Amino acid sequence: MAKAAVELFVVQGFDQTTGAQIAARAGMHERSFFRLFPDKRDVFFHSMETMQREAVAVIAGTPEGTSPVDAVVAAFGQRCEAIQRNRHAALVRQSVIAANPELRERDLTKHAELAASMAEALRERGAAEQAATLAAEVAMCVFRGALARWYGDLERQDLRTLFRDSFDELSSVLADGSRDQALPTTSRP
Repeated sequence: MAKAAVELFVVQGFDQTTGAQIAARAGMHERSFFRLFPDKRDVFFHSMETMQREAVAVIAGTPEGTSPVDAVVAAFGQRCEAIQRNRHAALVRQSVIAANPELRERDLTKHAELAASMAEALRERGAAEQAATLAAEVAMCVFRGALARWYGDLERQDLRTLFRDSFDELSSVLADGSRDQALPTTSRP
């Protein structure tokens, strides 16, 4: 179903494609389509639900004592590998998202939901509230940055390596900043 939707979005554009057209292309009845997907955006982002379940499973499966950061890095590492394996589909999907503000907004929402699910999985493993949220949110930002670099890289470097390098760069920046400068304190009234 998602493949049919993306094919039509590429050819016709997102706004010009209807749910009925997607259903017909996928060989299903329009009513069945709308029972499964409230609107055409949902079929496009259906894979995010799978990604969310997989990320939570990776976090839950990390060995006891794994730090929250290492657990989310493992989850995003698995996602990077999946994207890398389906490189062409990921690039086409991203071009459709980039061409449509409504899809860009939904993409951000879905990634925020993913980060929230990952944070919850970390809390279920015993991570403190703030540590779980920070680890998931920061890893999401690093992932999105690495993904943007990968999309812009004509040679298509290994996405997992870009993610890991981006995370290492963030760690370095944080370490340098904590040694070089203390943030000024402000007095509160």
